[in-house]
Amino acid sequence: MSASQDSNRSGASAFLTRLARDRRGNTLAMLAVALIPLLGLVGSAVDTARLYVVKVRLQQACDAGVLAGRKFMASGASTTLDTNAADQARAFFNNNFKAGIFASTSVSFTPSKTADNQVAGTASVTVPMTLTQMMGFGPTRISVACEARYDVADLDIMFVLDTTGSMAYAASDTTLSGQTVTAYTRADGTTGYYTAEKSNARIKALRTSVLNFYDTMVASADATTKIRYGFVPYTSTVNVGKIIPSSFLLSTSWNYQTRIPIPDKTWGSSSSTTYTKTSQSSCNGYASRTPSSGYNSSGQYTVKSVSWSSSNSGTCTVTTQTWQQYYTFGELKTDISQFVKGGWVTDPSKTDGSTSKWQGCIEERKTTASSSFSQSALPADLDPTLAATSDDTRWRPMWPEIIYERNGQTGPIDVTSTTAAGSNYESIGAKASTGYVSCGKEAKRLSVMTRTQVSSFVNDPDFRPMGGTYHDTGMIWGTRFLDPKGPFATDTAAWAGRKEPIRHIVFMTDGEMAPSYDIYGMYGYERYDKRVTNGDSSVQTARHNARFVAECEAAKNRNITVWVIAFGQALTPEMKQCASSTATAFTAASDAQLNTAFQTIASRVAMLRLSK
Repeated sequence: MSASQDSNRSGASAFLTRLARDRRGNTLAMLAVALIPLLGLVGSAVDTARLYVVKVRLQQACDAGVLAGRKFMASGASTTLDTNAADQARAFFNNNFKAGIFASTSVSFTPSKTADNQVAGTASVTVPMTLTQMMGFGPTRISVACEARYDVADLDIMFVLDTTGSMAYAASDTTLSGQTVTAYTRADGTTGYYTAEKSNARIKALRTSVLNFYDTMVASADATTKIRYGFVPYTSTVNVGKIIPSSFLLSTSWNYQTRIPIPDKTWGSSSSTTYTKTSQSSCNGYASRTPSSGYNSSGQYTVKSVSWSSSNSGTCTVTTQTWQQYYTFGELKTDISQFVKGGWVTDPSKTDGSTSKWQGCIEERKTTASSSFSQSALPADLDPTLAATSDDTRWRPMWPEIIYERNGQTGPIDVTSTTAAGSNYESIGAKASTGYVSCGKEAKRLSVMTRTQVSSFVNDPDFRPMGGTYHDTGMIWGTRFLDPKGPFATDTAAWAGRKEPIRHIVFMTDGEMAPSYDIYGMYGYERYDKRVTNGDSSVQTARHNARFVAECEAAKNRNITVWVIAFGQALTPEMKQCASSTATAFTAASDAQLNTAFQTIASRVAMLRLSK
């Protein structure tokens, strides 16, 4: 090795040594090396986010498209989707996915008809890469699938319908008077009453609207959809007694505000006449009763009784005494064992052989008088889940023929038959033509009903306007019939192999709460029974409203959707509170608007839902 070579090697070694010790510029070199994986990480994050956003938008658009396609799909046996439905599906897809988002291209959407008559779809789009493109990654194709079902789910629909006297008038009427009340013979042979309907009566519009509701549901339902209907026509009570198990009713006795005949009492002082030299047989001939049976127009009869002795060749003493028929008026225990069976029975409040027959309306079970109620501890009368297992929790037959006024007396009072014939002691049954007692159309528990059956129900001779407005009576029984854990749970149970039905109450009224202290209804004779007011008439309306609202809340707490329609009037605060939401409360100022409200409810009940 030459000296020059050795010198060059020593110089190179010194340079490398110095370079190894010199850290200046190292960071730039390291950064240059690190940029390669860093670019991959950032690019991957950016492009992954872009792909995610595009896929979400694509899925949403696909869902919207098949939902629209199913909604517009024509029924038929064809295995392919009809042109209109396919066009609607594509239009909705295109409106929800704008071509070119994140520079995407080749957008594709294909709707199709499934084997079970639903609409499915597939969608795809090509998304170019950005930063990762520099690393050799090409465009990515994203694909999604979707399916929609337009189903009317299994449904239980309970109509709670106001059939009070005002329903005989037109929706536009502000004066509700002038219509005559007519008596008729019901199918069971009893006498009923109804307010004559105007040609454009509200109840006629109601009949039409209910049938149109049914038609809308039929048109929206798939062949496998199962729908049950029930009806609770209401006034101051409901007619449910003969459609509930007999074990749910009291069967022996109940205390009614009635009267009972008591032993006749003497009227005035007796007088005596003595006859001498009279044979015993002649003496016996003086004995008599006038009239020979029953009572005269004053509720009296006169008795001549005799006594004979042998003194003075036969002494006959004739005693004359007038007797008066009396009744005891009050809250009196009454035998109902035969009456509750539904046959004709002798009226225990009369002595003329009158008979009566139970029409089916009921008095509520033990009632708690209060102005507010806790949903966590509802009293027996407001608890729709509570079973009827004791006398306090069973229902009682209404017996209007034996319910009597007693001239304002709060306690029992003895009254002569003549006094009892006055208007202050009148039978409530005798006031049926004025609406102080009413017993309308028998309710219908949940069942599958044909259109003919629904039509027969709302056009039945007993589905007539009569009586006063008590919203709580209808809502209590509508909720009771729908409660999935209540006494009638078997009616609303899920069909075999299917999910729980969706439950709805459609509540319609044409008036505000209007209780009367002198009406005999579901709470007895309120003036005397005081089951709601505790004797304070000033709180009567507020108390009934509180009961109504409490039962609406009980329904909603049981996942029952409550729809409220105010017909011919504004929604009251209680009605608004009763509805499940502002979207389920309606007003209808005309027959056409009533029909529209029912149709809107029907269309909303027919739920459009995404299955996949």
